[in-house]
Amino acid sequence: MHEMTASNLRSSYGGESMAAMRYTVWASKAGNENLPNVQRLFRATAHSEQIHAWNHFTQLANVPGNATVTAGAGFGLAKTVDHLEWAAGGEGFEIDEMYPMYILAAEAQGEKGAVNSMKKALEAEKVHLALFRKAKAAVEAGGDFEDTPIHVCDVCGFTMHGDAPDECPLCGAKKADFITF
Repeated sequence: MHEMTASNLRSSYGGESMAAMRYTVWASKAGNENLPNVQRLFRATAHSEQIHAWNHFTQLANVPGNATVTAGAGFGLAKTVDHLEWAAGGEGFEIDEMYPMYILAAEAQGEKGAVNSMKKALEAEKVHLALFRKAKAAVEAGGDFEDTPIHVCDVCGFTMHGDAPDECPLCGAKKADFITF
């Protein structure tokens, strides 16, 4: 694997791993603020991010060695409305800047597996951003996020709000491969 793509995958792995942990912590905070549906949204999204990290990591299977991985994003504990804002900002960065550039580099280097992993993550991040914005608006209005199931494809991390599809639109996984939150 070309070093630039490997470095981008390591960076993506680090960012997705840290997002999964942040969202897990922020889910607990939302529960403490009596926002069970925001809590569920953060838990579902954390699971999706964990799948993205797993998929990026496995693309690096033939690239052994040590690496320092850092990622920038909203950090700390505040109010849930702030966490939703920070989460939306991180997802927006991945959508607008990170993944498009990483995908271009991987395509130019002929790294098909990396392209596939990153494109699937990018599409899921678009859903995450929309859900975080919707949840933030609900919390700002004094409510909670919708009490509607959230489904995460356990293969690629695609996230759906509402009814689970018969098959994942990104990877083709069957309905049984979706985890419901």
